[in-house]
Amino acid sequence: MTIQVTKDAYIYAMDKNNKPSVKVKSGEQVEIETFDCFQNQIQSEEVTFNAIDWNQINPATGPIYVEGAQLGDILKVKIDEIELGNQGVMVVGPELGVMGHRMDEFTVKIIPIKDDKAVFNDKLSLPLNPMIGVIGVAPEGNPVNCGTPGAHGGNMDTKLITTGATIYFPVFQEGALFALGDLHAAMGDGEISVSGIEIPAKVKVTLEVMKGHHLNYPLLENDEGIATLVSKELLDDAANVAVEEMIDLIQPQTDLPLSEFTMLMSAVGQSQISQIVDPLKTARFFVPRYILDAYRIELFTKGVE
Repeated sequence: MTIQVTKDAYIYAMDKNNKPSVKVKSGEQVEIETFDCFQNQIQSEEVTFNAIDWNQINPATGPIYVEGAQLGDILKVKIDEIELGNQGVMVVGPELGVMGHRMDEFTVKIIPIKDDKAVFNDKLSLPLNPMIGVIGVAPEGNPVNCGTPGAHGGNMDTKLITTGATIYFPVFQEGALFALGDLHAAMGDGEISVSGIEIPAKVKVTLEVMKGHHLNYPLLENDEGIATLVSKELLDDAANVAVEEMIDLIQPQTDLPLSEFTMLMSAVGQSQISQIVDPLKTARFFVPRYILDAYRIELFTKGVE
């Protein structure tokens, strides 16, 4: 049975003090309904900057208490399905995103979703790449607003977080207190305008507690390979730490010394940008699956609760 959580259960910060919207057992599937990142406030292109309540931005649905999750565990989140709404929205404006210093006014663009395409204009319909912008667990210390990423996940805006992917999060609080929101119908690496095609959605995930393993930052796995996801104030730092986290994770499962394994990662690993517009920047380091297969590297295969 799939447990349902509606968008009426929302939070603006990931916080150990948030009251759970629902409790689930490890291994259960949950369907999560979300607002878009503007909490569905923008329904036309006539909406002005001052008409938006900017305190109602990036709501995440949850939190969901996962029974058995304790400090030091890993929460495995498999993204089973994403169902998008029928209309998305994008914005640009002064001081928003990379080009904000060259924008004179706040501009809204409504983007219909038709025939599995995002209709950008009468000449161009964009392929969809549905993905989750905000996803994570309660952080270790103080609350973190849903617009900011970190070791707990949050607003990582990573286009790989889509149907079929599995995300592993370090658990910092009892029950993990998982939440997600900020769906996009399409978004490129960087999210340079400060918005992808923002859209309400329903997401089905399977949540599973894993014992006996440790992570410092979120880790993503898909059919193509694995990626460490790291957020820091400076993009350089995020990229460098993502590399080190990956090497520390998988090099011990090979017969290669650190020097030779580092050469291998330089030959086949990919340093990639997730987003450069949030309060912390997010980078990832991706390793293709054939490397894992060659050395029979397995992730977190034991200790599942």
